[in-house]
Amino acid sequence: MVFNIKSRTDETPVAASEPVESTRPVSEASTSPALNPGYHAVSVQRHRFSFRIPARLVVVSLILFAIALCSATWAITMGDYPLSLGQVINALAGTGEKFQLLVVREWRLPVAIAAVVFGALLGIGGAIFQSITRNPLGSPDVIGFDAGSYTAVVLVILVLGNTHYWSIAFAAIVGGIITAFTVYVLAWRKGVQGFRLIIVGIGVSAMLSSINAYLITRADVEDAMVVGFWSAGSINRVTWQSLIPSLIIAVIIIVAAIVLARSLRFMEMGDDVATTLGVKTNSTRLALIVVGVATSALVTAAAGPISFIALVAPQLARRLTKTPCVSLFAAAAMGSALLSCAHLLSLIISSFYRTIPVGLMTVSIGGCYMIWLLLRETRRQYRTGTIR
Repeated sequence: MVFNIKSRTDETPVAASEPVESTRPVSEASTSPALNPGYHAVSVQRHRFSFRIPARLVVVSLILFAIALCSATWAITMGDYPLSLGQVINALAGTGEKFQLLVVREWRLPVAIAAVVFGALLGIGGAIFQSITRNPLGSPDVIGFDAGSYTAVVLVILVLGNTHYWSIAFAAIVGGIITAFTVYVLAWRKGVQGFRLIIVGIGVSAMLSSINAYLITRADVEDAMVVGFWSAGSINRVTWQSLIPSLIIAVIIIVAAIVLARSLRFMEMGDDVATTLGVKTNSTRLALIVVGVATSALVTAAAGPISFIALVAPQLARRLTKTPCVSLFAAAAMGSALLSCAHLLSLIISSFYRTIPVGLMTVSIGGCYMIWLLLRETRRQYRTGTIR
């Protein structure tokens, strides 16, 4: 295997996860032309296959993951029983007082891991849908898949009277999948276009929100409080019992996303180009939707709806890495950093005010981002003359 850092000469940017097949020997492939000045890529070559990864993307993503890990570790020190960083490290190493081991390893560590992993899943899901729709507003929470999970949970709690964790988790996953299938079918017109998918999803989300509001107003106060607490989105309820199955499913989802990443890059060029390159666009798009929905549904099942991370993470990552398209790796890193920092901020606020679920923190962050995005797009359209 050969690792080279080169300068780029061709005008076409190379996506982070795009494999490039080479029929030349390794020694010959390593003498490819230089890249444009100011742009560097890490070239990984093995036998007949070559991968080029922008160096800036790798560095920025690693920094974001480091921020996520530092924030998650800092969050372990905070709570009703504050700990020092040294005590946390000793507890993680298996030394220290018995009660500190219980607090760190049994209570707080699952939550910290959930913040990193769930944030990465939301970032991947947002990147997939924004690439499919070719629209920065394309994310599971905007399209309405989270609303489907919420409706299923409301039905299970208020109609069936079941508040068991696994029943709620199963309902959230099934609700998200059914909603995704409904939106896909309604948006189908000899294929699925991104803009139509978003519009149909927003309409379905609005109808489901009205159903949820009606059921909650007719419910008992205690049941309504249970639904309201779940809908706020909180990773503090995560335990090892719920986290381990979630981690296993998360690994499967991430592997599926990696397998589909190459086809996703081709589909960003348009269906015609992707078809020319041998991609079956309709079946691939359906598979990508399933993977994207699975990321959001899994997080919703384990922690409740955590909004706007999937919307914000891919675009912020793209701007930091300065790549022409959304990278799954960078979006996952940004999602981890955002959710970990939001969790840490909620704990800081809770230390002198009251407990604030992390879902409310992400909504606040996402609302500010949404306002900025709308203002930016409006100004751009005025400059280009699209709006008069």
